[in-house]
Amino acid sequence: MKILHFSSAKTWRGGEQQIAYLYDELHKQQIQQWIFCAQGGALARYCQQEAIPHFTYQKRFSTNPLVAYQFKKLSKQLKIDLAHLHDSHSHTFGYISAILGNSIPFVLSRRVDFPVKDNWLSYQKYNHPSIQKILSVSNYVQRILAPAIQDQLKLQVVHSGIDTTRFSYNKKGMLRWEYKIPSNVRIIANIAAIAEHKDYFTFVDTAAILLKKNNGTGYKFLIIGADGGEAEQIKQYIQAKGLSKQIILTGFRKDIPQILPEVDVFLFTSKEEGLGTSVIDALACGVPVVATKAGGIPEIIQDGVNGLLAPIKNPARLAEKVEQLLMNQTIRKKLVENGQATVFQFSKAATARKTLAVYQEIIQQASIQ
Repeated sequence: MKILHFSSAKTWRGGEQQIAYLYDELHKQQIQQWIFCAQGGALARYCQQEAIPHFTYQKRFSTNPLVAYQFKKLSKQLKIDLAHLHDSHSHTFGYISAILGNSIPFVLSRRVDFPVKDNWLSYQKYNHPSIQKILSVSNYVQRILAPAIQDQLKLQVVHSGIDTTRFSYNKKGMLRWEYKIPSNVRIIANIAAIAEHKDYFTFVDTAAILLKKNNGTGYKFLIIGADGGEAEQIKQYIQAKGLSKQIILTGFRKDIPQILPEVDVFLFTSKEEGLGTSVIDALACGVPVVATKAGGIPEIIQDGVNGLLAPIKNPARLAEKVEQLLMNQTIRKKLVENGQATVFQFSKAATARKTLAVYQEIIQQASIQ
């Protein structure tokens, strides 16, 4: 079996991490794979660092036929059995390559929770015969995608997974030392890019409510993540509320497994979310979760069972849930224990196993035809 993974993103976010996990798990099973990714991007650097077989291209623009031609040529040269298109632009390039004569079957991953664009090109892309399966990261994403897909049998849910071996309950004290946070101050954090759909405005509003109830003390709020387009607006919003000393923007960090166990409450305030694997990371570290009911999050968190849920854009309810976790140790203990059991349903090994089964089914069907 020869698999070619196609990615167009230049930055490193959840989708790129999932490609890395999938490659790793399939490599353990001796599946031959290559990654086709944007020149100068984070995934290309990762492949070089990890000695992963890969090829790069100059993206320039999202419908560049030269990229599609290069993809077609590579597919033939490597005798690829199946290509996995991991995002929207790689999907477009794959579609163009099929028009140019690339005859290999495609699997498409869908991670975003908004409808397919209502235009001719999008309809053609998603319903082209080259697309054999569309893997949604959650049931919620699949429900949103379904109206645009002519053949519903192409749809399948494969939840994203995490590397459960990366995390532990071991609190190293790095955050408290680095940011001079006293031991009696609770750390409430979110780990996500500072992007519009992550709704950090609600995170800040929730922090303001909790601090007001506690005379401005007792909590330190951490926003852990790279700028996804809204960092400056969030900084200004924090300043306008007079919370610059209580809310820290750490920027992107590579030491999440080391610092996450120190967090007292993981506060996830997204208004849109395909699945939310950082929630699973928190569960793996024994950190109790308060999250919104956005997108696929309820497929991970059951309210009152392994975490607490609140409506989106509702800082008052989120603040209540945080207080409930901090004041009731019985509930906290129950949620942490059940959260640990949940983690293994969302392991990278489980994701790879389900994805490989899809590959095998498609390649077997192609051999019969």
